Amino acid sequence: MPEPIKLSGRELFDGTRLLGDDKVLVLDTGGTILDIVDKAAAGEGVQELDGMLCPGFINTHCHLELSHMQGLIPEKTGLPAFLTAVMTQRGDHNGPVSAAAMMEAAATRMWEEGISAVGDICNGTATLAHKKGNRLYYHSFIECMGFIDAAAEKRFEQSMEVYRQFREINGALHSCSLAPHAPYSVSATLFGLLAALPGNTPLTIHNQETPAENELYLSKTGPFLDFYQHFGMDISGFKPSLTSSLKACLPYLDGSPLLLVHNTFTSEEDILAARQRTLPVYWCLCPQANLYIENRLPDIMLLRRQQCTLTLGTDSLASNHQLSVWKEIQTIQQHFPSIPLTEILQWATLNGAKALGIAERYGSFAPGKKPGVVLIEQHQCKRLV
Repeated sequence: MPEPIKLSGRELFDGTRLLGDDKVLVLDTGGTILDIVDKAAAGEGVQELDGMLCPGFINTHCHLELSHMQGLIPEKTGLPAFLTAVMTQRGDHNGPVSAAAMMEAAATRMWEEGISAVGDICNGTATLAHKKGNRLYYHSFIECMGFIDAAAEKRFEQSMEVYRQFREINGALHSCSLAPHAPYSVSATLFGLLAALPGNTPLTIHNQETPAENELYLSKTGPFLDFYQHFGMDISGFKPSLTSSLKACLPYLDGSPLLLVHNTFTSEEDILAARQRTLPVYWCLCPQANLYIENRLPDIMLLRRQQCTLTLGTDSLASNHQLSVWKEIQTIQQHFPSIPLTEILQWATLNGAKALGIAERYGSFAPGKKPGVVLIEQHQCKRLV
């Protein structure tokens, strides 16, 4: 029988807490956790490492299919202008490197920098071939959108066709569900069709990434009206809820654990409304993308005070310079230095695994799990296992 792998660092973070420098992480050669033991009981063959050992990161929000758009869209334009650019330019790639190769390269970097699992947004089947037999775990959120009620059934069936293809590759390293894109892009009828889909879990939705989203729902005014006009969309049938966008959409999202993404303009009142749900709510932060698009960060201290369960995401290379959870952690540390690193690491590991429904395998060092092992050194991190 092969000898187990024994790793010890200056510190060991197990997914929830620091265990100190006198512990040894023991794994089999396939990366499955066998035990955490005292150094005195570990025996020979312990690898001493100059850094902190941490479970593999969970990137709960990514758009891998947009990897070919890196550097194409100007920063700090605001979300409506950003969306217009994505929608008009996403099919224009004619560079020397194929879009598929750029996705593969981005995924490889995620793996090497310690990401073990990804919640990946899909508008089509561009990432399907990549996800067959990949070493990263993916939960593919097949995105459904369409703001015109009359077109809801057609849009729903189009998304279902994509969903069926991803469902065929479900297995040990892949799962999928159908997800609404955002309140400003999903009609009431389409929300209803999604809500009626049995066994569709977990759910995710882009939430309050821009003040224009709440303005639309409160008064049917603001920059999204220009956005719809630009694309020739007749929204005369839309009736504002006179509430925030999140409050308007929550009733459609009751049937599943829910991952709310961005939350850049979420208020305490919105948080309290979301906490009335029976099923869990997870709040994904993508700080690098928020700075890229809106030049603003969510009120992370408010989310913490309200005891929200936080996770981390990278968004896409159209809205970020890299797909690095470690860079997101560093950005949060830079802007919120009072938040302990161990707390942010839990957002990046165990909380993310719970949000994607994969905590039985990922997110923490517990016997039987295979979460991956990351070595965090002074200013960088890398995958060990």
